[in-house]
Amino acid sequence: MSENAFTPALGRFAPTRFYDHVVALTREHLWRALAAMYVAPRPDDVILDVGCGTGSLALLLARVEPRARIVGVDPDPDVLAVARRKAAAADAAVRWRVGMGDELVEVLGAGSVDTVVSSLVLHQCPVTVKRAVLASMSAVLRPGGKLVIADYGRQRTRLMRRAFRFVQLADGKEDTQPNADGALPALMAEAGFRDVREAEVVPTVTGSISVYVARRG
Repeated sequence: MSENAFTPALGRFAPTRFYDHVVALTREHLWRALAAMYVAPRPDDVILDVGCGTGSLALLLARVEPRARIVGVDPDPDVLAVARRKAAAADAAVRWRVGMGDELVEVLGAGSVDTVVSSLVLHQCPVTVKRAVLASMSAVLRPGGKLVIADYGRQRTRLMRRAFRFVQLADGKEDTQPNADGALPALMAEAGFRDVREAEVVPTVTGSISVYVARRG
């Protein structure tokens, strides 16, 4: 990722401007609300949204706790432009930064963040990049800081595995299959996170989305 290569928000099939419309089909309001519930933002918390895309989750967190300090990081200037317009319309004080998920310390500094949140990012990454991003998330968190990830997880039923094929067509099977096989919790633990758990599973028309929660060791 540090070589400025990343998968666009909608993979190979659609331009960025359609992202919010497509994601709405994934029961977005439910899994984003669940992610925000596990983030549980508090006044003066520094919350980093990694791969923030068009800013929907960061803006939700800003509505839940306007006194939290929220930073959205994404490598794609086009989606950040959309995020900035949405924030201006909502009068939300979110900071937006261009940056790669494996270079978070360069963006914010080591041990500077209370909570890292990320949604629909890691399933698009090769396993080596998944590991690098999780290590970067750990490095930017303060000791005991919280990690909340909402992403495609283990696809437990035949129906969900079939539904997930659309995602695999868009983002590639090699990168997405580890998520479908349930690899994320082990990768999180490998990166030094403790108390890793799959807190929620939300079936959608594109496969099941899991909410994972952990703490930096």
